Amino acid sequence: MKVVALVLAAGQGARFGADKRQALLADGRSLLQHCVERALAVFDEVRVVLRAGERAEDLGLPPACRVVHSPEAGLGMGHSLAAGAASLGDSEAQAVAILLGDMPWIGAETFRRLLASAAPSVIVVPRHQGQNGHPVVFGRDYWAELTLLVGDEGARSVLRRHASSVLLLELQDSGVLRDVDTPSALG
Repeated sequence: MKVVALVLAAGQGARFGADKRQALLADGRSLLQHCVERALAVFDEVRVVLRAGERAEDLGLPPACRVVHSPEAGLGMGHSLAAGAASLGDSEAQAVAILLGDMPWIGAETFRRLLASAAPSVIVVPRHQGQNGHPVVFGRDYWAELTLLVGDEGARSVLRRHASSVLLLELQDSGVLRDVDTPSALG
């Protein structure tokens, strides 16, 4: 089954103090490049949500990913997620994995396990040591609701409304919980 990866990378990263998307990791790649390249290694299609007017080449993104702009990104993650979900109308995928552009440590095997559990009527949530993480995979049945999101809550409201459709997938990968909010988190 085809699953598209939607990388959310339009946030302001205020706690980081600079554009964290361009912060370099130990291998010399930027945080965002690393996240996108990891997704491209596993997913059939990768779309990256950026702020209005931003270009993939300015952020060093590979040409294989498709850029989606979120004109209202400054109003919260819900707006970026809605813009990304709205772009999926032309996709043949049956599910979308919502990746955050500041989580570079998710392993390829984790992505594969999430893909294997995906279905049009299921929402797959990765867990590590009893904590829910990312990426969350939404079956196609929930895409219309994702396009209506606003504010900074992300998709929590969709998860609450469809709790009976949520599949919790316990994983050994701590990368599903680990994001970069401050420069000290890069280490």
